[in-house]
Amino acid sequence: MTVNRRMRAAVVALVVALAALCPTGAGAIGAPLRLVALGDSLTAGLGLAPAEAFPARLEAALRERGHDVSVINAGVSGDTSAGGLARLDWSLGGDADGVIVELGANDALRGISPAQTRDNLDRLLAKLDERGVGVLLAGMLAPRNLGGDYAREFDAIFPDLAERHDVVFYPFFLDGVAMVRELNGDDGMHPSGAGVEVIVERILPSVEGLLARIEGGEGTGD
Repeated sequence: MTVNRRMRAAVVALVVALAALCPTGAGAIGAPLRLVALGDSLTAGLGLAPAEAFPARLEAALRERGHDVSVINAGVSGDTSAGGLARLDWSLGGDADGVIVELGANDALRGISPAQTRDNLDRLLAKLDERGVGVLLAGMLAPRNLGGDYAREFDAIFPDLAERHDVVFYPFFLDGVAMVRELNGDDGMHPSGAGVEVIVERILPSVEGLLARIEGGEGTGD
C-alpha cells in the first residue's frame, strides 16, 4: 500500500469514527431543540397573527434568553383531549425533543365527563413517556358555572397526572390572563397579543425547567 493510500484509509477511518460519536437529528450539535406545543385554540392563537401566537412568542422569549430552541405550533382550534390524543403521533413527527401539552379547556366548555378527560390525558402522557420525550403539562380550570363537584373533579386532573407521570407541571395556562378584559380578545376567552405575552412571561421558568431535563438527558424522568 502506498503512503497516499494509507493516508486516505486513515482519513476515512477517522471520519467514520467521528460520525459514530456525533448525535444526529433534533438536539444534535448545531441543531435547535424541537419543542411541540400541542393544544387547542389557546395554543393555535385564534384571532392572532401567527407571529403573535403562543408558540412563536415563547420561541422568541427562549431565544432571547440564550436557548437554541424551535417551538412548533401544533394547536388546533376546538380540539379536545380526545382530539389531541388521536393526532398525537402525526403532530409530533419523529424528532420532537419535548412537548408542551395544553388541552382540556374545550372538554370543560362542552361538559365532557372529567373521568373521560382524565383517561384521554393519561393515555396521551403514557404515549409520550414511551417515546422518551420531555413533557410540560399545562393545567386548566373548569368554568365555575358547571358546579362545584364538576370543577373539583376537573381541576384535580392536571396535578394528579403530572405527579403520576412525573412531568413538569404548570398549574394554570391562563394564569394572570383569564377574566382580565384588556388581556383578551373580543370574545373575552382567547388571549390578545398582550395576553399571550403575560402567559409566556409566567410559563417561561417552567419551560426552562423542561429544557433542563431534556438537555440533561432525563426525558420525562427526574
